[in-house]
Parts: sequence; C-alpha cells; structure tokens
Amino acid sequence: MLLARLLIALGINVLALWICDAIFSSVSINGAWAYIIGAVVLGIANTIIKPILAFLTLPLIIFTLGLFLLVINIAMVALAEWIAPNFSIDGFWTYVGVVVIIWIVNWASYRLLDELETRRPRLA
Repeated sequence: MLLARLLIALGINVLALWICDAIFSSVSINGAWAYIIGAVVLGIANTIIKPILAFLTLPLIIFTLGLFLLVINIAMVALAEWIAPNFSIDGFWTYVGVVVIIWIVNWASYRLLDELETRRPRLA
C-alpha cells in the first residue's frame, strides 16, 4: 500500500510539472527523466526538507502571516530544478506561478483520491 501511495504521489507531481511546462513559456522541462527526477526531488524535498525549514523559520512564518512559506516552496521547486536535468525555470513570478499550480494540482488530486476512496466499497 505504501508503494502505491508513493507512485501516486510521484504521478501527481509529474502531472503538476507537466501542467506548469504547458502553461508557462519560461518553464522548460525536456524528457521523461527530467519530469521523473524533478517529481522525485520535489517529493523528497517536500517530505523531508520543507518541514525542517518551516520549523526553523517558524517565527518568520508567523511574522509574515505565512507568506514566508511561499519562499520555502519556491526553494523546494528551485532545488528540483537544480538537480533534475533539462529542467529550467526563468523569473521570480514564474516560480510563484509554478508553486501555485503545483499546490492546486496536488490539492485537487488528493481531494479526488479521498473522494474515490470513501466511495469504494469496503471488503469485510
């Protein structure tokens, strides 16, 4: 079950990156491996690095009323861009747009998955 959840999370991140590449002309992701590596890095960064950074910068997050979380999310996307081959994003506002699109895609996907899971009949 854990492997299935990891593969679904990877697929959702790949979908989010693909949508960003399609929407923004200043996002360039070329090749399947660029999507996969970018999605893996994004998943690992959001699972491990982001909570640590959020904890360390909690006073700044509170002071900015949560706006600093956007900076942390931009850093996670920048890390994925830096590690993945053939993956580039140009411009601060494009980073903001990519973060927003990734958030929307993840939110909608997990909402849909939760809805499907609650409708699925349970085996006793």
